[in-house]
Amino acid sequence: MSPPIIYSLQHCPYAMRARMAILLSGQPVMIRAIVLKNKPAPMLAASPKGTVPVLVFDDGRVLEESLDIMLWALQQSDPKNLLYNDDAGALAQMLALIHRADDEFKTQLEQYKQAKRYHEDNKEALRQRCEVFIAEIEQRLSLNPYLFGATISLADIAILPFLRQFARVDRQWYLQSPYPHLQQWLKQQLDSRVFSKAMKDFPLWLEQRQAFELTL
Repeated sequence: MSPPIIYSLQHCPYAMRARMAILLSGQPVMIRAIVLKNKPAPMLAASPKGTVPVLVFDDGRVLEESLDIMLWALQQSDPKNLLYNDDAGALAQMLALIHRADDEFKTQLEQYKQAKRYHEDNKEALRQRCEVFIAEIEQRLSLNPYLFGATISLADIAILPFLRQFARVDRQWYLQSPYPHLQQWLKQQLDSRVFSKAMKDFPLWLEQRQAFELTL
């Protein structure tokens, strides 16, 4: 059976975290890099909604959500124990935090980004709404090097792309903000080998008609 194929956009936060999970799992997956203005027909046939990431299996199965792709990869192989398999309640707690990030924080983050982009007067108020979640992350990281303990978890890589975006909205403010543990954690993740590999700029599949293996 051939390895599954992932359709991916380099800077999409959802595709980014899916690639990181695949890399950390060591599962063989072939990547087809795309741009949204020119979506491949095979991708749209597999997933008509037209968003990335999309993971297509040789047997016709399709995973269309980044978190489902992450869980699939790590349930096949989890050498770094990102799922904290020795803790029966850890995964449910991780998923609860991830869903809050995806639903509440992501919405607030988009509003904050827009306010900064268009120089709106409510930028500070919108940032403060984001800071409710940010303060919780800071508290967690003040207790442990990672969000759920001494080692990296599913939650760390799932939330990373959005915390990265938050830090980039107003870089000067962020560097002076009262979140030293978040700053240290984020720098460590962005300097890591897995993040560097996840952000590799692959040739576009529609131009090359060649898929590449995602591997560390």
